[in-house]
Amino acid sequence: MVGPKRPQFILFGSSIVQFSFGNGGWGASLADLYSRKADILLRGYAGWNSRRALEVLNEVFPKDSTVQPALAIVYFGGNDSVKAHPSGLGPHVPLPEYIENMRKIAAHIQNLSEKTRLIFLTAPPINEDQILEAFGGSLLDLSRTNELCKIYSDACLKLCEEMNIKAIDLWTAIQRKDDWKTTCFTDGIHFTSEGSKIVAEEILSAIKESNWEPSLHWELMPSEFEQEMETYPKVSPPERIRAASVSQDHAYTDLTWE
Repeated sequence: MVGPKRPQFILFGSSIVQFSFGNGGWGASLADLYSRKADILLRGYAGWNSRRALEVLNEVFPKDSTVQPALAIVYFGGNDSVKAHPSGLGPHVPLPEYIENMRKIAAHIQNLSEKTRLIFLTAPPINEDQILEAFGGSLLDLSRTNELCKIYSDACLKLCEEMNIKAIDLWTAIQRKDDWKTTCFTDGIHFTSEGSKIVAEEILSAIKESNWEPSLHWELMPSEFEQEMETYPKVSPPERIRAASVSQDHAYTDLTWE
């Protein structure tokens, strides 16, 4: 492990998480904003459902680890929601089992430490027409519907309310954008940079609005080695040139975050 130690944010989920560091993804945006403040660690596994996640939960979040995450952002539900196949194969998880799996995942993470915070992301909407265009009539695509995504999204929101978990309703947030169907997805399922921007904004808003102590909002967290560096120490004080304080400088990006 390299130092100095920083708070760890763990992103745990299926392909929505795995792909979040590419294509202007929301995970990359968080890593950018939290540079010198927190380490954003990716634990994304394309194709996974809540059942598979539960099987490896203690490997991803070991209870006996000397360092526990400051924040876990968890997403499962899209793959769980696909229609069951007669063969029994595929990622489908029945709704009652999905709810219990997510309950167990939440309880495990909440018990890691008193200061470990948790955010659940719900299943986002999909563009069914774009999926068919991208994948044709494959088993994967014929089994996905926006209606089922909504059912699993609502179930996740209800569970979060019961367990006092911070939840982000991606199914609703994405659809607030008028042209969401044509701008938010690369293939009807996975996010473009426009879709990812919405996800990042929702996560940052949820963190900002929380009453967590200490705050995990990027603007309120200290930067590592944030003191200014003297570039020319031999110059007389009135003419001394100091490097600009860039510890919180994100002027190079074309995105505006709150």
